[in-house]
Amino acid sequence: MDVKSNRLLRITWLVFGLILSFIGIIGIIIPGLPTTIVMILAAACFFRSSERLYNWVIENKYYGHHVKNYREGLGMPKKAKVTAILGMWFFVSLSVLFGIPDSMVLAKILTIVGALTGTGYIINQPTIY
Repeated sequence: MDVKSNRLLRITWLVFGLILSFIGIIGIIIPGLPTTIVMILAAACFFRSSERLYNWVIENKYYGHHVKNYREGLGMPKKAKVTAILGMWFFVSLSVLFGIPDSMVLAKILTIVGALTGTGYIINQPTIY
């Protein structure tokens, strides 16, 4: 089904993009809340729904160049990779050690597996500058 010709599908992608953009903008202000990955997802939604909003994301002075590099398959800067992996494992460690009750072993395992998957994905991205 062609997204551009289906009005309901375009509106759905637009709504998801707006929600993700809102979360991403909050991430600029709140430490620990990722901005770039959320804006990459927003750009993907806008790519399917609104050329104007897609351009707004990739031309933004704070995160636009990172989103554009990712969308073009250029990858991530080394510093961003290190920061992402360290930040992810910091919060995963807090969650597994203090946030998730000891009785929820499966949740702890799934959290660690998710973090390992994310780490592998980040490592396998091309490294730029």
